[in-house]
Amino acid sequence: MKAIWKDTVVAESNDTIVIENNHYFPADAIKQEFFEDSIAHTSCPWKGRASYYSLRVAGELNKDAAWYYPEPKEAAAAIKNRVAFWKGVQVVA
Repeated sequence: MKAIWKDTVVAESNDTIVIENNHYFPADAIKQEFFEDSIAHTSCPWKGRASYYSLRVAGELNKDAAWYYPEPKEAAAAIKNRVAFWKGVQVVA
C-alpha cells in the first residue's frame, strides 16, 4: 500500500492493518522528511488518545493529515507504532 499526497509517496508498506476502513502503516514505513509533529489530539472510546502529524510536501502543509496512537487501549493494541491518513491523502495498492 502507498499513502500519496500531492503526487508524493509519504508512506509505503505491504504490512498495513485495516481498522474502520483506515490503513495503518508501520511507523518505519513513513517517509519522515514529509512529517511534522502536531499539537493536536483526539480521543476514541475504544482506541484511546490519538496524536497527529502534519504533512509538508513541496512547501505545502496538510495540517493534522496523519494520526497515530502512542499508547492505544488494549482493544487496539495492534495499531501501536502505526500511522493512518486522511485529509486528501490517498491510500492505494
